[in-house]
Amino acid sequence: MEKRLFYLAVLFFLIASKVSGSEVAIGVFAYQGERAAASDWLPVIRYLNHALPDHHFRLDQYDAAGLRQAIGENRVDLVITNPGYYVTMEVEFGISRIATLDTEDSHPARALGSVVLARADQPRLQYLSDLAGKRVAAVAPEAFGGYLVAAREMLGQGVDPESDLKEVHFVGLPMSRIIEAVQRGDVDAGIVRACLPEQMVSQGAIRLEDFRILSRHQDADFPCALSTRLYPNWPIAVTRQTDPVLAKAVARALLAMPVSGGMSWAVPADYQPVQDLFRELRIGPYAYLREITPEGLIRRFWPWLLGLLAILTGWIIHTVRVEHQVYRRTAELRESLAARDQAEAKMRESQEQMEHLSRLSVLGELSGNLAHELNQPLTTIGTYARTVLRRQEIGNLTPEAISEASTEIAKEAERAGGIVQRIRHFARKRLATREPVSLPEIADEARRLIVGMLARAPEVIIENRLTSSCQVLADGAQIQQVFLNLIKNAIDANRDLPIERQNLRILIEPLDKRVAVHVIDQGVGLDAGQLPHLFEPFFTTKPDGLGLGLPICKTIIEAHGGRLWAEPNQDAQGMCFSFSLPCHELSA
Repeated sequence: MEKRLFYLAVLFFLIASKVSGSEVAIGVFAYQGERAAASDWLPVIRYLNHALPDHHFRLDQYDAAGLRQAIGENRVDLVITNPGYYVTMEVEFGISRIATLDTEDSHPARALGSVVLARADQPRLQYLSDLAGKRVAAVAPEAFGGYLVAAREMLGQGVDPESDLKEVHFVGLPMSRIIEAVQRGDVDAGIVRACLPEQMVSQGAIRLEDFRILSRHQDADFPCALSTRLYPNWPIAVTRQTDPVLAKAVARALLAMPVSGGMSWAVPADYQPVQDLFRELRIGPYAYLREITPEGLIRRFWPWLLGLLAILTGWIIHTVRVEHQVYRRTAELRESLAARDQAEAKMRESQEQMEHLSRLSVLGELSGNLAHELNQPLTTIGTYARTVLRRQEIGNLTPEAISEASTEIAKEAERAGGIVQRIRHFARKRLATREPVSLPEIADEARRLIVGMLARAPEVIIENRLTSSCQVLADGAQIQQVFLNLIKNAIDANRDLPIERQNLRILIEPLDKRVAVHVIDQGVGLDAGQLPHLFEPFFTTKPDGLGLGLPICKTIIEAHGGRLWAEPNQDAQGMCFSFSLPCHELSA
């Protein structure tokens, strides 16, 4: 009866608040059930309906699969979910965060963590590295605080959750089931979100002295014990079809929302730590890293490979003679050398073809100037030669005339030779030297990630002009975020253009004692009046943009002691977005 009255009260509030304006659906990840979700987020719905009376905000609760389907079918305008699902949906559907949840007892960027509990009477379990070969309980494979956060820490301490644990029991919600399983001895340890043990102690459900927190530590910005690092709080994000005017209005309203029920909203936090977690676990947007490699096969199946190797070794020792082994190995070596020689020959042939095409291109560019410059000395040489012949025919050829003509012919020949030499030097300067450094590797990783997300990706060319003596000291993951944002903006600018104008170019070059990176597109460009506002929050030139990407990039670059700027292309249509970073010179 009490449950029915609660739902009737929520339904009455939602109907009463719908006075005029458009419907705005807010999809929320209801991991604790619909009733808990309605209770948690009802103050936000009530506030938005009051702050923006021209719209009616509606709360739709989903599980993980339902929320993903709702976003894919454009049935929600705003999304409230945990950081793990947000990062996945950001890559898959292009949702964009506009604010991050802020609670009274934690910082928005450091609000979520996990604890790994064991019974106090198990003295051998002190750290996460002690879990190898143990049974562990968790919520679900995709649960952020209930599994993934702790899985990353275990991996960092040398325990692969997928292969080194004896067994992982996924028991679902509520998380109290995990603590009960540990207490009964069904498992050796359990993963729950931070602060849950303290809450259950305050409710009289458990005694904290009956348990031990593995790898226990405390954070100054967090009130509870931890086994892991902390991650940003839940974001609220807009989908691609959301009206940008509405998105900005909601963002401003949420940032001005007073504290209600112990919560408020802050500017969007940096969710790069969540990206790092997904990359290290090779899941979500980074699942492509799980491609089969020799190292991965050895690490996963090393006991079987070791046994197979022992059997093969015994078989070889007992059945194959030494002479046959020598013959076989010699044949394999001969084939390997032949394959290497063939590969080197093909490589040399390709290099020769490329050099030949390059020379033809240079000659084509310079042919007009070359003909004009050589024409003058050749004309002079011909004139003096004909003059000597005519004077010889009429018998008026003197030694002085021969000497003068020969001197002028030699001088003009040297002049023609100098012209050819200058042309050769000019052509030689057009060659570029490429060597691998950190920034090109980060750019290539960003390119592969973008290409993997798009159905029809344009060509992205990376041009590296750095030398091995220069190295950038930076956070590679954050710089990759800048690359992703700039490349995505460039692709959006070129989306409606002919296919030949959709290609992008990334130029990496030294600039005094710095490294400059240029992302160059051939898009429609920007008006002169828009350039001064490009890096202002909420300013955007896209019909569905929020104006938060470039300000975040600017913050990251300036935090590394660099500078981010934009300017129109000088010799073509489109824009060039550039940033520079300090260069660290390596000792010889």
